[in-house]
This record gives sequence, structure tokens and C-alpha cells, in this order.
Amino acid sequence: MLSSSQFSWLDSLKLYADRRLWAIFLLGCSSGFPWVLLGSALSGWLKDLDLPRATISFVGSVTVFYAVNFIWAPLVDKIRLPLLYQRFGQRRSWIFATQLSIAIATVGLALTHPSDSLTLTVLWASMIGAAAATMDVAIDGYRIDVIGDDQPRLPAAAAMGVAGWWTGYSLPGFIAFYYADALGWSFIYLLLAGLMGLLALQTLMLKEPATQRDLLQQLANQRYIGQIGHPALLWLKMTILEPFAEFVRRNGVKLSLLLVLFILTFKLGESFLGRMSIQFYREIGYSNAQIAEYSKLIGWGATLVFTFLGSLLNVRFGVYKGLLIGGITMAASNLMFAWIASVGPDEHLLLWTIIIDNFTTAFSIVCFVAFLSSFTGVAFSASQYALLASIGNFGRTSMASFGGSIVNWLDGNWTLFFVFTSLMVIPALGLLWWIKILLATKAADKQA
Repeated sequence: MLSSSQFSWLDSLKLYADRRLWAIFLLGCSSGFPWVLLGSALSGWLKDLDLPRATISFVGSVTVFYAVNFIWAPLVDKIRLPLLYQRFGQRRSWIFATQLSIAIATVGLALTHPSDSLTLTVLWASMIGAAAATMDVAIDGYRIDVIGDDQPRLPAAAAMGVAGWWTGYSLPGFIAFYYADALGWSFIYLLLAGLMGLLALQTLMLKEPATQRDLLQQLANQRYIGQIGHPALLWLKMTILEPFAEFVRRNGVKLSLLLVLFILTFKLGESFLGRMSIQFYREIGYSNAQIAEYSKLIGWGATLVFTFLGSLLNVRFGVYKGLLIGGITMAASNLMFAWIASVGPDEHLLLWTIIIDNFTTAFSIVCFVAFLSSFTGVAFSASQYALLASIGNFGRTSMASFGGSIVNWLDGNWTLFFVFTSLMVIPALGLLWWIKILLATKAADKQA
């Protein structure tokens, strides 16, 4: 499935009649929602309070939990939550518990005023970030488990997850920015907490995926039981180390290292853009209402269209070609923002920039998610996907938090900033070419 496919366009469209894909869409909405709470809305709130751009950028680094959630991801694969597991199963119990935690922490954030207590604001935001990062582990595990070995549906499942993510990010983001001036950010966050509560309720209506995860974990446990006598050490080995050891054994050390480097660098330039976009819009001269209309509402519609188009192209032609196209177009879209920085707040230019940017974002994410999913194993799907996704999120969170400082270092020259970020994808494309050659060589060796 990573290479070109023999699927017709009609066959590709028929994939979307699968109910499992619509469950993935609904969970994708929950996955995208916290990025409104911690990203665009929080940046807009702090910007309206006239906090320095470097402060806003570093407050946004609470999303660093997404970059390190692989550390506790094995617990999501292994630990059964009391009361909830018996009723909802492994994946849904974790998803539901984390959704409720996000809703509660969002209420706390709504009742806190950042200008009075920035520390308390960061504390509530950190609680949201930790719960949301854990929720993502469970949701990704659900998506991989429910699709299983159905390789033709990997790009379609990725597309539905991405479409859900952008729906959960864009529509609440539109509401937040459109009504922020009239209602105030505190009331907006109370509304957002209620929306997360509704998303938690829909999780209870989904079906728990049936897998061989428990059997495979038992087999792995039996392999080590003779080597490690103490039950506590055996549990630690199976829960923390085995998911990552199995990944390296299955893929090999060289391929594993190349994957890490590729994942780290592929979306780095786009991450800097995403972290700084709201500040850029406001500094250039766009209003909250314009941001809501163009960046959130129109951007959401464009993303949905291009997400499904991207999945069809990936089913038809393969993920590698999709990643190559996605990387090149991501770089080009950053140059559109450099154009805006040069000419000022032109609405028509903003419209086309948003459309192009959402095309490249949607197209590349579909390829990226399908690519990562193809390297996970059944026994530890949540842990292994979390590891891969965390590596990508490291650039999106930790490294991108220096975006404000870079703009300051450039004396506020947004044009140079966006040109610089457009060049960041070049090393990743070289690594992708190397990975493709290595996999082709391994496939040829197996056939020989």
C-alpha cells in the first residue's frame, strides 16, 4: 500500500461507506479540539491582553506533552482503568476518561484571567495538554486497531481522522474568534468546555474494536517470564520496553533511525508556521472576525475537500508519491505567507493563501498518518504510533516554541521568517528517498 495501487477511482470512493471510518472521523474531532484550547484561541486571548510575542510563543509550549506522550503510551496499551474498562473496553475507557479531564481543566482555564495569574493559566493549560496528549494515544490506538491489516483503507482512515481533526479544530476555532470580541474569552472557554463534554458522550456510542492485542501481549509475556523472575520487573519490561524493542526488531536498526530523522524533520517548517500564524495575522492587521472567517471557516472547508482528495490520490498512486508532493507544496505554501508579509493585509491574498495552505496541510497529513500507521504492530499499536507521532510533534511543539524569538532576532521581518521555514523540508525529502530505497531492497531480499 505504500507504493502505487491498482484501485480505481470508484473503488477508492466506495471505501468511505465503511462505518469504521466515520467512527474515526468522530474521534478525530476530539483529537483536534484541544489545539483550539492550547493553540489559536489561547494565542488570541493572550495577544488581546498585549502580552509579548515571545511570552505567547512559550506559553504555547504546553503542547510539549504531545512530543513526550510516548513515555506513558505503554500504560494506555496495558493498564485497564477501574470501572470504565469493564463497561467500555480498553480504548474507549481511556478516550472517555481523558475527554472528561480536558472538559474539567477547560472550565478551570475559563475561570482564570491570564493577566492576573499567568502561572495558574499555564497550570490549567498544562493539565489540558497532558490529558489531550494521552487521549491522542488512545484515539490513534483505536484507529489502528479498528482498521487492522486492511491496507487499502489506511489512507482512507488517515483521511477521516484528519478531516475529523480539522473539524474539531476549525469549527470551534471559528466560534471562538467570531464571538470573542462580543462575549469575552472566559465565556468562550466555558462554551468550549461544554463542547468537549458532548464529544465525550459520543465516544460512549462507538463500538470497541476487536483485536488480538491481549493474546499477543500474553505470548510476549511468556517469552520473558523465564528470563525475568520478579513480577514487577516483568511488568516493567513488558509495559515500557517491549513495545519499542519489538518495533526495532521488526523494522531493523537502520530503518528505525531513518524513520526517526524523517518524522522529526518532515513537518518542522509547517510547525513554525502554525505556531506563529495567529500572531502574524494580528500584527499584519487582520481582525479576529477576519481570522475566524478565512483561517477557521473557509480553511476548514478547504481542508475537508483536500483531505478526501488527498486520500483518493494516495490510495490510487501510493503514499511515497504523496509524501513527496506534500513536502514540496508545504514549502511553497509558506512562501505565500511571505507574500502577505510583503504587501500587507490583503483579503483576497489571504483567501488564496488559506486555500493553498490547507491543501498542502491536508494532503501531507493524510500521507504522513498512513505512512506512520504502516510501521506499527498489532500488540503495541498505541505505544508504537505514539512514539512515531511524538517525534513529529517534537518539532511541532518544543522546537516551534522558538518561533517568536526567531522573528525577534530577524527584527520582526516576517518575510524572511517564512522563507526560512519553507527551506526546512529539504533534508526530509532526502531521507524519504533513502527510506524508499531501503524498503525496496528489503522487499527484494525477501523474494529472493
